[in-house]
Amino acid sequence: MNASKIESVVILGGGTAGWMAAAVLAKALGPAVAVTLVESDEIGTVGVGEATIPQIRHLLNFLGLDDRRVLSETDATFKLGIAFEGWRAPGHRYIHAFGEFGLPLGLAPFHHHLRRAQQGGEAGELWDYSLTAQAAYSGRYAQLPRIGDTRIGGIVSAFHLDATRFATLLRRTAEAAGVERIEGRVEAVVKSDETGNVSALTLRDGRRVKGEVFLDCSGFRSRLIGQEMGVPFEDWSAHLPCDRAVAVRSAPGPALRPYTQAMARKAGWQWRIPLQGRVGNGHVYSSAHMSDDEAAAVLTRNLEGEAEGEPRLIPFRTGRRREAWAGNVVALGLAAGFMEPLESTSIHLVQSAVERLVQAFPTGSMEPALCNAYNQRTRTEWERIRDFLVLHYAVNGRAGEPFWDERRSAALPESLERRLSLFRAGGRFFAEESELFTETGWVQVLEGQGVRPEGWAPAANALPEERLRSILANTRNLIGRTAERLPTHEDAVARLTGTDPAALSGDENRA
Repeated sequence: MNASKIESVVILGGGTAGWMAAAVLAKALGPAVAVTLVESDEIGTVGVGEATIPQIRHLLNFLGLDDRRVLSETDATFKLGIAFEGWRAPGHRYIHAFGEFGLPLGLAPFHHHLRRAQQGGEAGELWDYSLTAQAAYSGRYAQLPRIGDTRIGGIVSAFHLDATRFATLLRRTAEAAGVERIEGRVEAVVKSDETGNVSALTLRDGRRVKGEVFLDCSGFRSRLIGQEMGVPFEDWSAHLPCDRAVAVRSAPGPALRPYTQAMARKAGWQWRIPLQGRVGNGHVYSSAHMSDDEAAAVLTRNLEGEAEGEPRLIPFRTGRRREAWAGNVVALGLAAGFMEPLESTSIHLVQSAVERLVQAFPTGSMEPALCNAYNQRTRTEWERIRDFLVLHYAVNGRAGEPFWDERRSAALPESLERRLSLFRAGGRFFAEESELFTETGWVQVLEGQGVRPEGWAPAANALPEERLRSILANTRNLIGRTAERLPTHEDAVARLTGTDPAALSGDENRA
């Protein structure tokens, strides 16, 4: 059995990215590899990501963090999906709910059977067949993996959380596992003359932190992968032109919704993320179509509670470093690139990168095959997420608004063009390696924004029509009855945190 010859990992930067990497590596690699994190209290973090997707549960389970602790220590609430408001048309709403829809009906995915039934006028909408969607809309939640002994899926959830508190929780977890934190600001980076790899970080006070593998979690500065290793940035603003966000916290609103809101605005969209004690708000927009002052005014005008401070401006460019792993440096989080938080992928991209690194962690020297495999999987994941985000803009229905009109007519990535053609022709979807979003996710956005396939897979014709109508009716009724019996979201959170549910529900009940 080959013992690892790499004995030290140095992480530059804290925040969610740095401390997540530290916690996972310390547990996954054990005491044989020393993990050191260097950060400076002088440097702030962006912290725009406060919403997660269900994959976060794999990470939390690995680290031994249960729902009770996450809710109690990060001001978290449950998240069942993202409601897209006004993307198809002003006043229209649909939800990208987590989990699967309906139940297995042979080899054709459920939406093909549903489309067949809809053509005969014998079925409801897609979301009528998801308990997660129905629970979200009715403001309810319970840990229910399946409905009774049926094959109908239950509730799939993630979290809304305070990113700063989440980073603190990860830090405590990492330090308990033996990670060493060094406070200090990097003055210079020492590189090997022979290999060009990073060998040490020199701090302002003269201390030198040596390592063998370096993780760049320095945020937009991309101090190691960009500045030192010279990896170029691949700009995706032609496909995703929003380049600004203004963000502000506000007092709790009238409802503790178990979902994120993504509300279309004149030149972008606004997020609303409900936590136990406050709401996270932000407005993502294109500076070519709206000024910073107007964007801040749009945000503050559409808050449900009183703003806590002034809106903070966050300029960005959508895209990624051409390589996430170069030499002995691996970039994570904003150092690796930025994807607007339309589908809450920021924290997940850190998580998946760390998991990939554990799988590809070198046993000795920086093996090129590992580096290449890591970079290829990273590229595929980022490009498919990019395509999914572009999809929301490409099929919008907001006619007569310059920003939205431009997005409908803009050239699409070839990979997305291919997907749209396959879906429009017959509702088909073929997943690729390292694909994050499932067929169900793509179908919800397409259906939600009015893109209907011309037909369905022939395999969906195998079920007798009367039998199909009966199954769909029974499934829809069972999901509806089950959703009605679920506890409210406020009760579910209160039960786990030991708080008064009245303090979480409605302005009239708040102190």
